Amino acid sequence: MTTIGIIGLGTMGLGIAQVYAAAGFPVIATDAHEPARATARTRMAEALQARITAGKLTEAARDATLANLTVVESLAAFAPCDLVIEAIVEKLEAKHSLFATLESIVRPNCILATNTSSIPVRDIAKGLSHPDRVLALHFFNPPTAMKLVELAPHARTLRNRISFALEISEKAGKTVVECPDRPGFIVNRCARPFYGEALALLAEGRSASDIDAAMLAAGYRLGPLSLIDLIGADINLAATKGMHAAMGNHPRYHVFAALADQVAKGHLGRKSGQGFLHPAQPGPSPADAAAIALRIEATLINEAHWLLSEGGTTAEGIDTAMKLGLNFPRGPFEALALHGREAVLATLAALQAAAPDALRPRYTPAPGLI
Repeated sequence: MTTIGIIGLGTMGLGIAQVYAAAGFPVIATDAHEPARATARTRMAEALQARITAGKLTEAARDATLANLTVVESLAAFAPCDLVIEAIVEKLEAKHSLFATLESIVRPNCILATNTSSIPVRDIAKGLSHPDRVLALHFFNPPTAMKLVELAPHARTLRNRISFALEISEKAGKTVVECPDRPGFIVNRCARPFYGEALALLAEGRSASDIDAAMLAAGYRLGPLSLIDLIGADINLAATKGMHAAMGNHPRYHVFAALADQVAKGHLGRKSGQGFLHPAQPGPSPADAAAIALRIEATLINEAHWLLSEGGTTAEGIDTAMKLGLNFPRGPFEALALHGREAVLATLAALQAAAPDALRPRYTPAPGLI
């Protein structure tokens, strides 16, 4: 039986542990903080009880899941593991140090997976004795509900390690999309234009209501500004700044003043009570709703083509990831088929011609789009 190790028992780590335990895998789990270890089983039981109450789980299934969880104090207990996933603090030094320690405990063929989405996998693997078994398994929050897992190997990860991690995670009920070891992987990178172009429209004087209403009319469950309000403007700002820096300050990841201003004012969205739209809802769809939606989707399409041109993923993989990771009604390549290449390129050309000089490269078409 394949044994899974989970290190880090916060919301994300405990959720990942539940995913594998519910799928029948023995799970060994720990956390550096004793209270997290002490409450792990109770917190998982409460989460499972909520599913029983909702009629989505039987008591027998709950008991079987909990029986598969073993919480331990020492990393030495991870020796039997075939796959270890860390969900600890997002600091390179901490993750690298953890994996270096694990190397002396686990078998040479045990896969070491990071749940990061912001630290290059190659940097975590650098200097390890077996860098070929290191990869990322990036789960989305909450991992028990979100179907998507982004699997990101680095250049030295062996193919059989990738295949094993993919197979095990699919057996746990996840849709696994392989992606390159590039900043933001697929979803966090390709989502940037969804927010960014909405902020560009806001800077041009369009109302938050018009922008979001246009995207609702185009089939999206939430408009981009309402999604920022849901996530938190502070979280979105940090992600945008991180992507901007990681991608050499390219204008495609420009940090718009409106977003920074929201954070400075403390208007973070739902968690603060005031956001771009929150507590209001979008109003009627504007007369030019189709043009607004085409503009935002054209930049999504372009970013997806830039990512595709860098290798390590597929058009189908990008579409799947964007739909599952963000609940989009269609992926960027499906949007291209809907609008047509000519309309998308014409939209990008018009945006580039109208943009300030510093932002014109933002709309340069990707090689595969031309």
